[in-house]
Amino acid sequence: MSAIRVGIIGANPDQGWASRAHIPALRALPGFEITAVGTRREESASEAARRFGVPHHFTDPHQLAAHPDVDLVAITVKVPAHEALIRAALGAGKGVLSEWPLTRTTEEAEAVVKLASDAGVHATVGLQARFAPAVMHARHLIADGHVGRVTSVNVHGALAKGADGTMPAWSSYTADVRNAAGTLEVGGGHHLDLVRHLVGPIADLSAATAVQRVHYTVAETGEPVTSDSPDQLVLNGTLASGATLAAHVHYAKVTSPGTRIEIAGTEGDLTLSSRGGRGVQIDDLVLLGNREPGGTPQPLGLPDDLDTLPPSLKGTEGANVAALYQAIADSPATAPTFEEALELHRLLDAIRRSSETGTRQSLT
Repeated sequence: MSAIRVGIIGANPDQGWASRAHIPALRALPGFEITAVGTRREESASEAARRFGVPHHFTDPHQLAAHPDVDLVAITVKVPAHEALIRAALGAGKGVLSEWPLTRTTEEAEAVVKLASDAGVHATVGLQARFAPAVMHARHLIADGHVGRVTSVNVHGALAKGADGTMPAWSSYTADVRNAAGTLEVGGGHHLDLVRHLVGPIADLSAATAVQRVHYTVAETGEPVTSDSPDQLVLNGTLASGATLAAHVHYAKVTSPGTRIEIAGTEGDLTLSSRGGRGVQIDDLVLLGNREPGGTPQPLGLPDDLDTLPPSLKGTEGANVAALYQAIADSPATAPTFEEALELHRLLDAIRRSSETGTRQSLT
């Protein structure tokens, strides 16, 4: 089988998610080849091609997408640019992997979902937390009845971003709520997608969001940044199964950041946990479980068939991204689709409505 040839839009050689995760993942995986990189500036595009040994570089995303040596376009830029770049890739008839959030608004998401369907290509969104080995094992155990009937899910995501009052220049745009790249969309989106992936859809919810940290500075320059993007999300809800959901996701956690997702059932519990503050989609998760009444959670070993990544990727920022690429190649039906991303956008809209109106929202 020939390699899948990937063109990466947003391949800044010195910073950003592509150079930290996508490029290391693709370079380590058999079955993939990076054939093109693109940035907005000739200097950075050519340097990325030189540094990573890539044959083609572009400043025009349409040219990258249309190049015959590109099969799959990976979009790793700021959220407001996603829609136009997705359109460029789909217009060239190429498969797409777009980072989450899929687009800035639900209306934009609806538009690109239709375009992808009309184009007849595989369109994937970067909800890579689903492919963490601990998450895959938890999903198998839940499906096999390990916890019995799920009765409740408790989510706590305490992320470190902004804890020291600074933001890197490249991420300062997330402080503007109009850019839809803040705590609700990124942290909340990834955590709540994992809930839906593990235990099914959310039927209704009440939610509140808040901005607790208004003032930041750009780390590199000291320039002040004012934030109107919520950094706190609290919700309670009911799953379609009838189980109870409670979630709190927030940024700027000064001490002991991490993630903890507890799934309780009639026969036992499972807990996904991390000590990192980068988010459930990046941090190295461990799975704990217990089925003894009154017992304490114990680490659960992972089956060998979930340990498939090259050793160089284990424990890195690119690990889950690599597993997502593996799914695109080996079992594309398991890769998160644009349609699933649209459902998640609608869930975030319900959270916003609930926070604004103080009313419970139905998602059925």
